[in-house]
Amino acid sequence: MNPNAIHPLFASGAIAVDFDLTFIAQIALFSTFIVVLKPLLLDPLLRVFEERERRTDGAKREAREMDERAGELLTRYEAEIEKVRREAGVERERLRAETAKIEAQIMAEARNETARILEDGKAKIAAEVARMRAELAAAQPALAAEIAASMLGREVRQ
Repeated sequence: MNPNAIHPLFASGAIAVDFDLTFIAQIALFSTFIVVLKPLLLDPLLRVFEERERRTDGAKREAREMDERAGELLTRYEAEIEKVRREAGVERERLRAETAKIEAQIMAEARNETARILEDGKAKIAAEVARMRAELAAAQPALAAEIAASMLGREVRQ
């Protein structure tokens, strides 16, 4: 299709604009609407946009500050946790050393008590053996006479 065949204005390549009173009336109405609508609609709308932007920037700034504070708190928290862990480790090692010392002391006391009990037992046994030997020594002549009498079948005098 030929574009020149559609409309004769396009065929010449120029557009003709008529400036008459309606054009001037439209310009006057447009200007009036701008003057009337600007304070009634555009200015309040721009203030709302500016307020929203200000609040958004404030919220972003506040969020950044809160983020920084949270980071600082987390760092302090981790430092405190590490400090407590170190202190707990030192305390644990101190208690282990103290426990080992007490255990060694108890073991030494138990060994000493065991040695004392053994010595007392040995002394009692030695005393009992000495007593029994003394009794046997005292009873030896009578026992010898008794054994001889039973072997000989008659009474033996000492």
